[in-house]
Amino acid sequence: MPLLIILGPAQYWWRISPVFACLAIAYLYGCYFITKILHLPRLILSKSYYKLGGLALVFILLTYLLTLYHLPELDFVIPSMSEYQTRLRNYNVTITVWLMFLTVMCYSLTVAFIKELYHRLLLQNIVENQRDMAELALYKAQINPHFLFNTLNSLYSLIIGTSQKAEDAFIKFTELLKYTYTTANSDGVAIADEIGYINNYIDLQLIRLDNHTTVIRDFSVDDDTVCISPMIFLTFVENAFKYGASSSQNCNILIRLHLDKGVLFFETQNMIIKHSDEFRKDMPIGIDNCRSRLSGLYPGNYSLNIKDENGLFNVELKINLNKYGRPDQMCGY
Repeated sequence: MPLLIILGPAQYWWRISPVFACLAIAYLYGCYFITKILHLPRLILSKSYYKLGGLALVFILLTYLLTLYHLPELDFVIPSMSEYQTRLRNYNVTITVWLMFLTVMCYSLTVAFIKELYHRLLLQNIVENQRDMAELALYKAQINPHFLFNTLNSLYSLIIGTSQKAEDAFIKFTELLKYTYTTANSDGVAIADEIGYINNYIDLQLIRLDNHTTVIRDFSVDDDTVCISPMIFLTFVENAFKYGASSSQNCNILIRLHLDKGVLFFETQNMIIKHSDEFRKDMPIGIDNCRSRLSGLYPGNYSLNIKDENGLFNVELKINLNKYGRPDQMCGY
């Protein structure tokens, strides 16, 4: 921008009208920063044509108004010559303003697209690295699935009839393991399966917590075949039980999941009743990891709000799944 101004016609503009020169320079810088602040590449990629059309009209109108700025008339001995030279100069200034405006917009859009591409590639690498680390951890701890589940079936046969509570816990634990194994290499699962996984996890936690912890579950979806990335809510649910559950004092945990017309809303709320120092030290790391994963999976289509007030920890996650998990797409895309 400084190079464009110094080598461009700004010096000539300054001689004929310093006010116009300052106004034109400020406008060109404004175009650049507005393009950067509004993230125009994201609007283009998300096909927000109405917003783009409105911005284009505003830019064109402001540029046109700038070209109407009244510049001092040139003074020649012959009045007709003065009028002619003034019109010619004004025409040249108008053409130059439009050319500089187009140059600045092309440059700023090019830079913005390069930055957006780099940002998305970086997020994609983060997600792929996290997936590779998760798969590596799974492989390190992996036992032959057939051997594992055959052993679990054998153990289940031993506890049948001994305790209904033990049977229920064993079944839910087995279902959790199966879900983890089957979704380890999947990019998407039906949201009904993810809700089932969350319910099994909650039930298994409640078995060990007796009746002191009350879990309020609120699940409602208008289409249970919509795809979602597997175990994307697990960190939030785990943290709600880790820091907000107790087997000795009464407490409440809220877990809510709604899906309406492709827009998913997920919320957890819990009291911070133990390990508060550890919670405040470790929580930002876990939240940042989740945010990085969401940014890689649903760039520009999610919002994650975290609140820690008055001893209550609240997580609100909203994802627009219309571009990623439509019912006509197969899970595991």
